[in-house]
Amino acid sequence: MIKLKSLILNILLSVGTGLLSSVLTGNFSSLYQDVNRPAFAPPAWLFPVVWSILYVLMGISAYIIGESDSNVKSSALAVYYVQLAVNFLWSPLFFVFKFYWFSFFWLLLLWVLVLVIIIKFFKINKSAAYLQIPYLIWLTFAAYLNLSVAILN
Repeated sequence: MIKLKSLILNILLSVGTGLLSSVLTGNFSSLYQDVNRPAFAPPAWLFPVVWSILYVLMGISAYIIGESDSNVKSSALAVYYVQLAVNFLWSPLFFVFKFYWFSFFWLLLLWVLVLVIIIKFFKINKSAAYLQIPYLIWLTFAAYLNLSVAILN
């Protein structure tokens, strides 16, 4: 049985993390237009769409783990919360401070954390782990894009 309040709170925590980071970053679209980008860079409007979907999937995944009976769910969720914090800081590092190279390595840290989450979640609930895979795929693309921006700027 779905615990709606817990599900909503998990989704709000995830989406809220992204939203707060976005608010602190400022006009993302304008900042994105100001950097030299590779030819494969997607349009600015795509990022909020993709990230919104990913944050919802992340929240659902965390909800599944949080409601599980696993005795290792606390350590799995601890890594999840750490990656939320790392995720939160990437946008200001990249867009506000223009630390393109540092942001790339920060993104690699985030990628590793998400991989650890997938492994830990998989041991608890395979569906929760699978919900994180689109996030890892997007981070792979984002790291390639970030590296390209660092090289071009």
